Amino acid sequence: MIRLILVATFVVLFLIFSIPLLIFEYFLGKFNQSAKDKSSLAIVNWAFRCVLFLSGVSVTVIGEENVPRDVPVLYIGNHRSYFDIVMTYVRVPRPTGYIAKIGMLKVPLLANWMKNLHCLFLDRKDIKQGMKTILTAVEKVKSGISICIFPEGSRSTEPDEFLPFHGGSFKIAEKSGCPIIPISINNAEQVWEAHLPKIKKTHVVIEYGRPIYIKDLSKDQKRRIDDTVLSVIKEMYFKNKELILPPPPAHHP
Repeated sequence: MIRLILVATFVVLFLIFSIPLLIFEYFLGKFNQSAKDKSSLAIVNWAFRCVLFLSGVSVTVIGEENVPRDVPVLYIGNHRSYFDIVMTYVRVPRPTGYIAKIGMLKVPLLANWMKNLHCLFLDRKDIKQGMKTILTAVEKVKSGISICIFPEGSRSTEPDEFLPFHGGSFKIAEKSGCPIIPISINNAEQVWEAHLPKIKKTHVVIEYGRPIYIKDLSKDQKRRIDDTVLSVIKEMYFKNKELILPPPPAHHP
């Protein structure tokens, strides 16, 4: 429970003491949006790195060279944990907005930082609003902002199980022409979700696949783009299972 208390305390204190930074970022954006994007990215990256340190998470990263640094991309990943966002966000090379559940808007201060980072909020129960969110994401990409989405829609609770990908997520790449970067994340649920409420020291493996350009796919692959990308992620995921380090032995008095 000590790790949970440390992480929760840090997050609360960060949100409270970052209020002056939020005010500064607001006015900075009025004069220089690019500077605000870089500043917000740096601030939240620092906070997330602190969270990972306090959580005892170690990450092995494979294929990071596959992520283009000169163009925005659409990251597509499997979803096991809230820590998926923390672990992947600290590695983005440019401003990146995550598509989150609309309920996150209710969290004070956190929602402000998420908006600063170009995050978008999706109500999956409202199809019309969901399409507006996807179209907004397309415009974000066209303006140079990368987007990350976990198309399973919710976190899978069973080990090695993958929920079907929602096809609408891929419209972002289809309409913007940006590359899709598949991400496989192994063992993230062992940080927290597998043994709530404890946060445990955990080894996670993240692999970034090669860019997928929809225009280069066959007609069948385009039609089944959700399954095409999911198959790539599954291949990386099951290959990397053997890389997971065993948890440290429990200490008994």
